[in-house]
Amino acid sequence: MDHPSPAADPATPSSTPEIPFNDPSTLKLLDQLAEDRLWLLQQIDGGRWHDLRLDLAALERELGQLLDQARQRLDPG
Repeated sequence: MDHPSPAADPATPSSTPEIPFNDPSTLKLLDQLAEDRLWLLQQIDGGRWHDLRLDLAALERELGQLLDQARQRLDPG
């Protein structure tokens, strides 16, 4: 009986496609996420979703860290 190789398992890291960080669509996505983060911050500061403020602020911080890390990978120099 044939068994699939470990590389065929979608859960294995080797099956994760390489992301071309210098691809214009990647840069566009990072810019859009930065805009969305700013919008979220403005909404939080404006008093919207008061009952979710702490969770949304944590999400906004994590998104900022993620964007910083992605931009550092784009510009290793």
